[in-house]
Amino acid sequence: MGFVVLHMEKAHGSDSGTTAHIERFIIPKNADPTRTYLNRRLIEYPDGVKDRSAAIQRRLEEAGLTRKIGSNQVRAIRINVSGTHEDMKRIEEEGRLDEWCADNLKYFADTFGKENIVAAHLHRDEETPHIHVTLVPIVKGERKRRKREEQAKKRYRKKPTDTVRLCADDIMTRLKLKSYQDTYAEAMAKYGLQRGIDGSKARHKSTQQYYRDIQKLSDNLKAEVVDLQQQKETAQEELKRAKKEIQTEKLKGAATAAAANIAESVGSLFGSNKVKTLERENTALHREIADHEETIEALQDRIQIMQADHSHQVLEMQQRHMTEIQTKEAEHKKEVSRLTRLVEKLCAWFPLAKEVLRVEKLCAIVGFSTEQTRTLIAGREVMHDGTLYSEEHGRSFTARNVTAKIRQESVSKRLVLYINQTPVGEWFKEQFEKLRQSMRQHIQPQRKSRGMKM
Repeated sequence: MGFVVLHMEKAHGSDSGTTAHIERFIIPKNADPTRTYLNRRLIEYPDGVKDRSAAIQRRLEEAGLTRKIGSNQVRAIRINVSGTHEDMKRIEEEGRLDEWCADNLKYFADTFGKENIVAAHLHRDEETPHIHVTLVPIVKGERKRRKREEQAKKRYRKKPTDTVRLCADDIMTRLKLKSYQDTYAEAMAKYGLQRGIDGSKARHKSTQQYYRDIQKLSDNLKAEVVDLQQQKETAQEELKRAKKEIQTEKLKGAATAAAANIAESVGSLFGSNKVKTLERENTALHREIADHEETIEALQDRIQIMQADHSHQVLEMQQRHMTEIQTKEAEHKKEVSRLTRLVEKLCAWFPLAKEVLRVEKLCAIVGFSTEQTRTLIAGREVMHDGTLYSEEHGRSFTARNVTAKIRQESVSKRLVLYINQTPVGEWFKEQFEKLRQSMRQHIQPQRKSRGMKM
């Protein structure tokens, strides 16, 4: 049985950096761009709200707050929920991910109030599926007065106990945070997940900290490679210098031996003690040469060991990188194969699904936004003000305040896109004919004016 993950942290201001990460305005390094299309927005924004930061601001404006929001005041609480990697993959493979998402939304709505949960996003393009929940800390009740306020309470009018306030501290007390861990684990027990060890010293690592650690590790490896290279160059320099010294010492040794021989010959004639002195010096020089040769051998061994370690580290890094790439490719192929089979089954079971996919592609080509396309496929009418593109005519036509709707033909069961109650193909032909007529009317007066004489 795996463990649940429930992490809460305060956010200040509009929290635009986190919004860009969650909404995928920028793709983080630890995300797989080929899987980003699997991400989902679990809570739809109200009309006029374009992203998570705007949703936070809308909730603050509509909450009925009586006190001005401070510049350093917490306006939102970031909540990240998931589970042990293996268990989340199991839930995903069992087809229970939608059920898991719905139970999460229910838990947070029941715990903090549905109106305070302004955004929730499911991410499946990272290693482990997880949900980012955004909570605006709107609470009711009298705020906790400090001691000096309590001492002077007779001088101030006591506010009603049901006053609406923005206060993250009331939500994130130590006892409440512990309670959230307990109750959330109970809600997730049906998925084989349990609460983490109470009092554990394990700490959540933020995305920014994760990137910093990766960068630090990379920099350390680079520094170690540079240091090994410098050590190798230093050892080679020492080897060259030692060889030169040995060559010099050998020459000195040869000269000393010759001098000793001469001195020995002379000493035998004159009985001098210089011969013994030269012999001692010669022995000492031989010992120094032997020491230098040992030093050279040690340096050569050290160079070989360093080169072997460096090659081993490079090989390990390359193998690890290749293994990660192969794993990612295998997972991607598996997911594509699974989705292909799913789409084929969907089209076989629901023939209309193929029509929906065709019309969705048509709407995108014509120029409708994703939100407009979703509304059209749902069978609702859409107002459009702008231009619409015709592949047949290879150009865009002005569409001022037109109405669009998708209808199903009664006989062929095909889905047809209508513009102002006219099939889109016919509507484009009408617009093209109007454009041609307009151009004729513009050209004829010009020809007449060139034929007039003054």
